[in-house]
Amino acid sequence: MTETEPLPRRSAHEVETGPSATRQRFVERGDIVAWGRVDRRPQHWARPQFRDELGDLIRDPAWPEKLAIGLRRSYGDSCLNSGGALVDMTGLDRLIAFDPLSGRLRGEAGVSLSEAIRHIVPHGWFLPTTPGTRFVTLGGAVANDVHGKNHHMAGTFGSSVTALGLLRGDGSRVMATPTTEPDLFRATIGGLGLTGVIEWVEFALAPIPSGLLDVEIAPFETLEAFWSLAAESVGSHAHTVAWIDCATSGGRGVFTRANWVPAGGLAPHNDRSLRAIPFEFPGFALNRLSVGAFNEFYYRLHKMKAARQRQDYQTYFYPLDSIRSWNRLYGVRGMRQYQCVIPWGEERVALSALLAEIARAGQASFLAVLKTFGDKSSPGLLSFPRPGTTLALDFPNRGERTLSLMGRLDAIVREAKGALYPAKDGRMPGDMFRLSFPQWETFARLKDPAMNSDFWRRVSQ
Repeated sequence: MTETEPLPRRSAHEVETGPSATRQRFVERGDIVAWGRVDRRPQHWARPQFRDELGDLIRDPAWPEKLAIGLRRSYGDSCLNSGGALVDMTGLDRLIAFDPLSGRLRGEAGVSLSEAIRHIVPHGWFLPTTPGTRFVTLGGAVANDVHGKNHHMAGTFGSSVTALGLLRGDGSRVMATPTTEPDLFRATIGGLGLTGVIEWVEFALAPIPSGLLDVEIAPFETLEAFWSLAAESVGSHAHTVAWIDCATSGGRGVFTRANWVPAGGLAPHNDRSLRAIPFEFPGFALNRLSVGAFNEFYYRLHKMKAARQRQDYQTYFYPLDSIRSWNRLYGVRGMRQYQCVIPWGEERVALSALLAEIARAGQASFLAVLKTFGDKSSPGLLSFPRPGTTLALDFPNRGERTLSLMGRLDAIVREAKGALYPAKDGRMPGDMFRLSFPQWETFARLKDPAMNSDFWRRVSQ
C-alpha cells in the first residue's frame, strides 16, 4: 500500500511511532457513559496520543484489568470497566496507509468511520459495510463486528478485515490475520475488546461509482408484506432496511431499498454542519401517546411520498447522525436498546409475538428497525449476525418496568433459539448470553486475562 498524507496535526514519523512527552495516567471521571446513558458509575480513564504510550498504560499495576474504548456508541456496559480502567483510543486517530488502486486502508484503531469515509469517497471507495452511525472507530467496528443494510451481500465489517495489530496484556504485539494467528483473529472480530488492545486495522474497501444512492420507499401494512419485500430485494438491491411501528401489533412499517447511482459525483460529507441537542429532555417527553403520534405521522408521511428518489450517502446511511447527542431525547434516566435476531423458520411466529408484547406493554419504541441477515458467515466467535431477521428497539429507561418487558422478550427469543446483540445490551442474563453465542467457551480461552469489562463480568458468571 502507499502511504497516505499524514493528518495535519501529525508528522509522518509520528504516524508510526510518536514521542511520549508525558507519562499517561488514569484519572477518575464521572462523565464517561455509554450511549444509553443508564450506567453512570465512575470510570478510571486515560487517553494516549501515540501508540508507544500504550505499553505503560497496559502495564500499570494499579489497574490490573483494562479495556480499550472508542467513541462509546455501544448502548450498555460493553464499553465500561468499573472494576478496572479504560484506555480511550480516540487520540490514536491516524490513517496509516491507503492504496487508492486496490482499495485497501490501514488506520489506527481510533480513526472514526466518518474520517475514513471523508478520505476514501473522493477516490471512489466506501466502507464495505457500515452501521447506522459513522461515529464509530475502526477498533469499535472490529470489536463489535458491526453490520449494516447490506449484510445479505457483504456480511459484517469483520468479513472485510485483512489484518489487525493487537497489543496483549503481557506487552507482546501480535499481527493477526485469517491465516496468521487465525484463532486470535476470530476471537478479536466481535470480541468486544477483550483479546487485547486493537492498535490498528487493515481492511478492504468497496468501490462506488458515485456518492449518491437510488432509494425506493415502500410502505407496508403487515409483517408478511415486509418479508415479501425483503425476499424480492435480496438479489436486486445492495441495501435494504425497514422501520416498523411498534406502537401497534399489526406490523406496518416503511421498507427502503437502495443501490448506488452509476454517476453523480464523489463529494465527501461535512461533519461541521451537524447540530446538537444541548440538554436532556424531560423524562415524560417520550410516552405512549407521543410515540404513537410520532409513529402515525412518520408512517403517513412516507406513505404519501412512496416513490424512488436520490439521496446522498450521508442521508441514507446516517439519518440520526444529523443531530449530535440525540440520545438526550430520552432524558436523564437514559434508554435501553434491545436487538435480537430470530433464525429462519421461527421468524413469523416470534416476530409477531415480540410486537404484540411490546404493544401490550405500552413502551413502544419510535426507533424500531427490522431487517434480514444473509447467509454469509461472520468470522468472529462472538459475532451477532446470522441468517434470519433482526429487530432493534430503543426504550426509554423506566426502571423495573422496562427490565420486566425485556425479560418477557427474552423468553420469546429463547423459545425461537434466537440471540441478543452485546453491543446493544446492558442487562442480558448469563444464560441468555451463552445461548446466543455457543462458541463462548472457546472465546473465553482466548480472552486476554488483562482485559475486562462490566459486560463480561456480568455474563461470564
